[in-house]
Amino acid sequence: MFPTLTARTLRVSIFSALTVLASMPVFAQLPVETQFSLSAGAGSSDFAPYYIASNRHATVTQSGNTLLQAAARHSMDSTSRFSWGAGIELWGGWTSTADYQRYNPEGIKVVNPQHPGRVWLQQLYGEVKWRSLFFSLGMKQRESALLNFALSSGDLVESGNARPIPQARAGFIDFQDVPFTKGWLQIQGELAYGKYADNKWLENHYNYDNWHLNKGAFYVYRRLYFRVAPRRRLSLTLGMQAAGQIGGNTSWWNKGGWVSGVKNKASLFDLIKMAVPVGGNNGGSEYYDGNNLGSWDILARYKFTSGHVLKAYLQKPWEKGSGIGWANGFDGVWGLEYKSPAASWIDGAVIEYIDFTNQSGPIHWSPGDSPGTTITTNSNGGEQYYNNNIYNSYANYGMSIGTPFLPAPIYNLDGYMAYVDNRVRGFHIGVNGTIMPRLTYRILASFRKSWGDGRVPRSHAVDCTSWMIEGSYLLPRIPGLSVNLQLAMDRGNMLGDRFGTLITFRYNRIFDKK
Repeated sequence: MFPTLTARTLRVSIFSALTVLASMPVFAQLPVETQFSLSAGAGSSDFAPYYIASNRHATVTQSGNTLLQAAARHSMDSTSRFSWGAGIELWGGWTSTADYQRYNPEGIKVVNPQHPGRVWLQQLYGEVKWRSLFFSLGMKQRESALLNFALSSGDLVESGNARPIPQARAGFIDFQDVPFTKGWLQIQGELAYGKYADNKWLENHYNYDNWHLNKGAFYVYRRLYFRVAPRRRLSLTLGMQAAGQIGGNTSWWNKGGWVSGVKNKASLFDLIKMAVPVGGNNGGSEYYDGNNLGSWDILARYKFTSGHVLKAYLQKPWEKGSGIGWANGFDGVWGLEYKSPAASWIDGAVIEYIDFTNQSGPIHWSPGDSPGTTITTNSNGGEQYYNNNIYNSYANYGMSIGTPFLPAPIYNLDGYMAYVDNRVRGFHIGVNGTIMPRLTYRILASFRKSWGDGRVPRSHAVDCTSWMIEGSYLLPRIPGLSVNLQLAMDRGNMLGDRFGTLITFRYNRIFDKK
């Protein structure tokens, strides 16, 4: 459990950090965008309702909280041949506690109260740009490259739902014209290597009984998109995202006692193979090292002469060769998005059908895993989206790095650090708009049903209905000061019944000596 800090210590920590921030040489150059916020939330459960907690980089997870945030950022200039950027963001305050279960070393199940850290560093990064290329180092919040972050249910690979992972990342700053295509074809791609920093969180929340615990793994991410006819009314974007985990030490436990462990390979060559596979293990025919997952992404955009934009998109998940080959049925996020050219009652709208129910069943058999067997046929099963037999589930600090539509391990109060419900089907809608020049709203709603996971199906399906209403008002007398109010509810036996509210006062200011 994290140490408890007094209110005075918290204030001193935050103001000291801001003093250091103001004196950093990297921020001596202006302009600098600053943001300060104060949030207060209350709810009827251990955790905040689904739509309050989701797709906000895991800054608010508990139902009860009083949090302060301070951030500063110098952004890169996209019009300059060479530019640089940097940012820092700090959070701190009080949050409510959730009671997890765990086994102590004596093999006795005990109550394990846990809450987020009283003070934490959310972002700290530096980046440079030269022509169309960029390089970034540190912890920086990232969102989907294709989906609407405010209205979508979330990207399947990098959604912006979890805290950022410390990493080095390089790629194209945006879509770039492919030479000799006269602007008809564009390309965008990125490659990142990172290192998980949530070892203490895992140690504190794991039940030391079932599943397993991996510490010190590397995170690898790569993306390659092509866009056709970007300057025409009808444009098409397609490509793939791929993420992975490799390395670290994995241990298995039973009722508080260590059972076995393994140190996973993570040499320089292994890390290179994660980005560019050059053959599987044991001669290249069986499997690849590490945990690999990703999505095929397709997006069609049509821009009307009036300026209205309509998009249709599909994110097709994969974790094995069958998924890459589209052998997992209708699994994926099927969506439509509308965007208005100007502020109106409906600025944007999204409707999505989400399906994760078409992976194979619980029985798995491969002759290659059992040399000498007389059973030569294959039975592919036991597949589980976002779960892996050696590596941690696809999450950071317990929150899903991919879509939050599949409940993440943080919600398992029994200390089971895996996705329990990843055979899920449902729909999601999102709408936002402008009621008056300073008053905006956002509405999110969804229904989902789960049959457990591919290895341990539920005997009876569970479901959840969720909704959120949000209003934001920009105060006229104090430029940059806004107030945001969210009301949200979950109903059903998948997440439990929850009701919660969150109010946030936010102040934005740009310092520029020009």
